Amino acid sequence: MLYYTLVFLLIALVAGFFGFAGAAGLAATIAKVLFVLFIILFIASLIMGRRPRV
Repeated sequence: MLYYTLVFLLIALVAGFFGFAGAAGLAATIAKVLFVLFIILFIASLIMGRRPRV
């Protein structure tokens, strides 16, 4: 039983190394894009301001 535990642990570590590295990289790229988008929208809202309607 300990043998199977160690085998599955090794498989999980290898799968995590190869699989999650790509997923983490993709998530980081998406986060960077969204960060830049929201910074642009924030600056635009500061420039436009809340002008009172007449």
